[in-house]
Amino acid sequence: MTKHLINLYDWTADEIEALFESADRLRSRPKRERMLEGRTFLLFFPESSLRTRLTFERGIRELGGDCVMFPPSTLDKREELRDVAGYAANWADGLIVRHADEPRLRELAESSPIPVVNAMTSLSHPCEILADLYALKQRRPDYRNLIYVYVGPMSNIGRSWANAAQVMNLEFRHVCAEGYELEPGEAYPNDVATLRNYNFYTDIEQALNGSDVILTDSLPDDLRTPDYAGKYQVTAERLRLANPGALLNPCPPFYRGEEVSDDAIESEQFVGYAFKRYLLTVQQAIILSLQQTGKKEGGAK
Repeated sequence: MTKHLINLYDWTADEIEALFESADRLRSRPKRERMLEGRTFLLFFPESSLRTRLTFERGIRELGGDCVMFPPSTLDKREELRDVAGYAANWADGLIVRHADEPRLRELAESSPIPVVNAMTSLSHPCEILADLYALKQRRPDYRNLIYVYVGPMSNIGRSWANAAQVMNLEFRHVCAEGYELEPGEAYPNDVATLRNYNFYTDIEQALNGSDVILTDSLPDDLRTPDYAGKYQVTAERLRLANPGALLNPCPPFYRGEEVSDDAIESEQFVGYAFKRYLLTVQQAIILSLQQTGKKEGGAK
């Protein structure tokens, strides 16, 4: 059966740990083997994509594979997605898709004989969070015992961290103004009341107290106000409420003076640039893992 990566809740903790072990093996090789030699991947990305697109393209080519790029709108034509997938499988070995509509991406995966990877939707961003977790594991082998705080309204990044918390059994705190908490069924395929590790706060100081990993995402237009920043901006002063050695990992693009202050970004706790270094290797590990579990009949091999 073909394995896909659409959302983190589709994978188990053991599968994620195995993925991290694969990333370790990739990093330990003095020279990357051409493990994707003769394989072609279709990438669907908008022109504005930077980090995820760059690391997927470079990562595939580093391992000897080839890429063909399409805009996401290619998947919005009248042709049914099961027919798109059926034809693509003749010439391609995987589909890597950034598209706003996650149900449409899942529909594509359900009928695709080749692996489909979610490179970001409006609901989730699993590759980003897997890379961050892997980066965190390099610094903190006890990463599954830490306290995670996501500051901001629920977004694709916030939902994916909530997904990761459930799969990996992480303690996850979410802090924002009332009305922005996780909705039932929004981030996991069951009612929010059954989520083991989700705790909502409206007081940022209370949420940050005793925390280990602080996470943010860029703000929607309605919250880019001085009043909101005064209540919920992550600042260097507020970071002092966290445990010694706590790390600040805002999702790019971040905006100084909005969800994070300039002095927070300039602090020793900021790890954003360093963490994204692992995005390429983790995405390579994702592709290799899916290539091993997926098998096509009569496809391009």
